[in-house]
Amino acid sequence: MRLTALICALALFLVCSCESEQERVAEAVDNPDSVAFMRSRGISSLISDSGVLRYKLTAEEWDIYTNTQPATWKFMKGLLMQRFDQSFQIDLYVQADTAYLHEQRTWELRGRVAVRNIQGTIFLTEELFWDMNDHQMWNNTYMHIITPERELEGTDFRSNEQMTDYYVSNSVGKFPISDTESATPEEPEPEAEGAEADSLQPAVELTPAGQRAPAGRKPAAPNKQKNEQAHFK
Repeated sequence: MRLTALICALALFLVCSCESEQERVAEAVDNPDSVAFMRSRGISSLISDSGVLRYKLTAEEWDIYTNTQPATWKFMKGLLMQRFDQSFQIDLYVQADTAYLHEQRTWELRGRVAVRNIQGTIFLTEELFWDMNDHQMWNNTYMHIITPERELEGTDFRSNEQMTDYYVSNSVGKFPISDTESATPEEPEPEAEGAEADSLQPAVELTPAGQRAPAGRKPAAPNKQKNEQAHFK
């Protein structure tokens, strides 16, 4: 009798336990493109190209989407990129509020975008595209360029990958002009007065009609033109 009661109690316990457990199923995803294949946070990664170290990426969040067309890396909370030359020296800094890398080929940088090349020139814009296969950078929006010697603003920016050979359409520039000393023309010496001045004048002057001028009359002084020079500071 006791054995039968123990078996019944055990069976009842198992039935109650199975009823209390609920299978947890994840919700269906309607758009698979919205799900990241991989998500990383607080990353600092080194990336090589053809076996050579070329880039260092630093970001708060890095999402990789493989189901999208094209496949895209997304840095929605900012990106800092450093590029290395063949001597492993940093030759380019790139910073943006938001960055996308499409098919591991074309960068799309948006927000507050700042780039500094090896010459110290700074490029400020709100949009910049970079094709790493064609080694070209471009945008069609406002671009502000700051160099140690000048500032340049414009649109329709085109550049090589090193950001050292570039041009901007509709450009407006600011160029400092150094102060130079003005060249002051020398003043002519005043003519002598009195007897010395009279002794230098001819005694007789021929008039246009070939007549003699009255004695003691001095010829008219020639007109003098003053040369003026513009001086910019």
